[in-house]
Parts: sequence; structure tokens; C-alpha cells
Amino acid sequence: MQAAAAVPQRRSIPRGQLLINGRWCDASSGETMPTFDPTTEEKIAEVAKGSAADVDQAVAAASRAFEEGPWGRMHLEARAKLLFKIADLLDERADDFAIREAMDMGMPYRDFRDTIMPHCSGLFRFFSGLAMQISGGYRQSYEPEIRIFTRREPLGVVAAITPFNFPLALTCSKVAPALAAGNTVVHKPASDTPLTALALAQVMLDAGVPEGVYNLVTGPGSTLGDALVKHPLVDKVAFTGSTAVGQNIIRNGADTLKHTTMELGGKSPNIVFADANIEAAVQTAFWAIFWNKGEVCVAGSRLIVERPIYDEVVDRLAKMAENAILGDPLLPETQVGPIASKAEYDKVLRYVEAGKESKARLVAGGNTRRVNGKGLFIEPTVFGGATNDIKISREEIFGPVLPVIPFETEEEAIRIANDTPYGLASGIQTGSMARALRIADKIKAGTVWLNMWHKYHPSAPFGGYKMSGYGREQGPEALESYTQYKTVWANLA
Repeated sequence: MQAAAAVPQRRSIPRGQLLINGRWCDASSGETMPTFDPTTEEKIAEVAKGSAADVDQAVAAASRAFEEGPWGRMHLEARAKLLFKIADLLDERADDFAIREAMDMGMPYRDFRDTIMPHCSGLFRFFSGLAMQISGGYRQSYEPEIRIFTRREPLGVVAAITPFNFPLALTCSKVAPALAAGNTVVHKPASDTPLTALALAQVMLDAGVPEGVYNLVTGPGSTLGDALVKHPLVDKVAFTGSTAVGQNIIRNGADTLKHTTMELGGKSPNIVFADANIEAAVQTAFWAIFWNKGEVCVAGSRLIVERPIYDEVVDRLAKMAENAILGDPLLPETQVGPIASKAEYDKVLRYVEAGKESKARLVAGGNTRRVNGKGLFIEPTVFGGATNDIKISREEIFGPVLPVIPFETEEEAIRIANDTPYGLASGIQTGSMARALRIADKIKAGTVWLNMWHKYHPSAPFGGYKMSGYGREQGPEALESYTQYKTVWANLA
């Protein structure tokens, strides 16, 4: 009989420092801040609490590395090999990254290990391949003695500001194309979930990334983010987070005309038609919202169901929600982990109360849960009888809360789906591919999933419409946004 796989265990994490110019160092103030395990509600480790002065040192190091160091002169093939080395190290250390993510933000170890980790290393492999293809071109002039050449060059210093919900994946989606294009990076992770950022910084050192090319500054977002966005030596800001913070970054970066990529909020509609495979559609709808406990920017957070199957879909979802296994994210049977932080936990509970006070009806969940007497757990929560005008249907909750909205006609479904300021993702569940493609043309969102949800690949561009931001991560389109064109005119006469 084959022995059962060992359950991963919590581990001691050493005090986290800043990485500036290829060296680990304490914050200039000497201050630290704690990071907590949302399952046990206990402190995991102390992490350096950086300041604006530390940001200035990190940006200066990145600027020197870009202007004076070997990075900008490195052959494309050598840079690609280094990115492949980063990918290999990520795979070799996958268990450590998965345990850190489970401890720090509550994502089930199994989900991270099986899904997120291959995607992260895949991003570096994909962009290492594209790095070999960065080139310019030749253009024809009016005069035969004039030659026109174009070059694609890196932007300079990139500030990567990343959120708490997918700490590693949303870092790699920025860092991989930034480095592939020849930029240098200052990474500012979310203060609540810095542990995988620290491990990634060590991977950069071990892979042989030159000094100053990759820098890490941990600390409060309001202080460090503002310092990065306003810094005159930062050429681009790549940000994932709320729409409100994204708007503030755009305003603060205007004086220095920052290049920006904004991946912001979402309230993604999932339309289920009566001709869909109901069992498959319900499974898809459930995990569209409740995967990673709803702390997903593209969560299917508005379920729009055709009237003939509405009651059946709601009933099936309620049963799945009641039977979902909440627990320690390190245990293999756990399906739903804890909310990442106390602040997010309290915010989600306020939305649950708003749902209870609305005209919608609570059909499942709506309660907190403790595991071994501890933990920031909220049950998967489903509201039936919802309409698109109530608070839980309009605002991004970023938690395990799902309003289910009925519709009568295809036109009404499209209207409801598009009746939102956001446009990050969407989905259509139907037995008719012709209908699915027809409606996909009309949905105002950067991603449309047909009879599926939560599928990603490094080659597929990802980003939003409307208030969900602009620019794209992943795909060749991302690499384009980390370069700029130079035109060289040569007179041969």
C-alpha cells in the first residue's frame, strides 16, 4: 500500500529584511512590523518596516544598475538564461513558497502548489523566450539615401506594487516582463502578505541577478507606494489593487508622466443559460466566486441565471456552500481557507450584513467559523432573489459572498452584465457555442470565459475595461508595455 503524502507543516520564518543593491539590510529606522497567520491568528515573523528613505535608496540602486551596470549591456540570450534559472529555482522551492502562502494569506497549500506555482515559473519561461525576440526594424524613407531604423529599449526603473491576495503570482506577472525587457525593479509587496516576496528576492540573488537590478522594500503601502509613485527616477508603475488606490497612483504619477499598468477592481458577471449543463455550470459558478475564499480580482461575484433554472441553481449552490470544507490551508482536504487579514475579515462581514438587510434573501452561509477555536473564517455565503441595484451586487466585496440575479431574456442578461463600472472578467455558461460567442462580443470585459472560469496562461493577455484599469499583463502585449521605441535616421549620402 502506498503511504499517504506527508501533510506540510508550519515552519519558523526568519525576520525579513529589505533587499537593496543586492544586499539584505534592515530598514533605515530599524523598525519592523509583524505578519500574522489568519488561521491561527498568531504572529509568523517580523518584517522590516521600510520608509521613504529606504525607497529612495532602492530606487537609486535600481537607477544605477540600469544606467551603469551590466544589465543594460547584457546580451538577450544571457538575460533569457537568467530568467530560465529563476523559473527553475521557483520550481525547486515550490513547497516553501506554498507553505509561506498558506501561512501568510490562507490560500490552500494544494491549490497554490498545483496551480499557482507552475503559472509563476511559467511566466519567467514565457518571457525569457520573448526576451530573445526583442528587436527593432527597418522602415522605408521617401529619399533613397535615407535609412530609418527602429529599436525597442527598456523604460528604466519599474516599481511593482502588488496586492495581498495572490502575492507571488501578481508579482511574477510584473517582474518577469520587466526584467525580460531589460528594466530594473523595485518591488513593494502588500504589508499583510510579504513572505513569498522575501523568498522571491532570495531566488533573484541565488539566480545571479546583478546588484541593484531587483530590489525589495517592505512596509506600509501608504508610505512606500506614495514615495515610489512620486519618485522622479521611477519610470513605470505596475499596480494591482483597488480602483480607488489605482486612481490615486495615476494622479500622483502625473507630474513625472509615469508609464502605468493598472489592474484594478472587478464585479465580474457570470451568466448561466437554461441550456447549460447545470451540474457543470453550478460547479463553475461555485468555484468562480469561492476559490481562494473570494479574494480574487476576477471572482465571478455576480451570478446571473436564466429564470427557468434559477431555483435549481440557487438550491444546488446552497448545498455546495453548506458542504464546503473550511479549515487549515495546509490540510489536503481544505477547500476554503481563512480571510487573509482582520481588516479584510471585518470588511467582508459588513457586506454580509448589508446583504441580510437588503431585499435579497440569505440561502446559505452568512456566518463566521472557528477552526480549533481560532481563525478568520467566513462561510461561503449565497444570496438568492438578488437584483443588480443592491450594494452586494454593485460593490467589490473581495470575499466569499455571492448574489444570484435572475433574468428572462438574452438581452436582459447582457444589460445586467454590463451594468457595472467594472470590466475585468466575465463568463457565459451555455450549451450553444454560437450564443456564447455572440454574447462574448457584447460583454464589456477584458476576459470572457465560456463554460469555464479561472483559466490562465502566460501567453494570454490579462487586464480590464472601464474602471478595472488599462494595460495588459501576460502575453506579448505585456512585454510591449515595458519597452519604448527609438527611431534612428541615417543619411547615407
